[in-house]
Amino acid sequence: MKCKPLAVMATVLLVSACTPRVEVALPNEPININLNVKIQHEIYIRVDKQLDELFSDASGLF
Repeated sequence: MKCKPLAVMATVLLVSACTPRVEVALPNEPININLNVKIQHEIYIRVDKQLDELFSDASGLF
């Protein structure tokens, strides 16, 4: 019966040694996010003269 308390103590020590530890801390330096983004766009609008006249204010369509 003497080894039973010893086994219990050994189990307690092993289990307590395996407890996870989570630490949340602020960083010492600020977080820098560098975004090198190049946005290029080209818009081509081609309108026929007939369509331009259709949508003009004088046509009365709108």
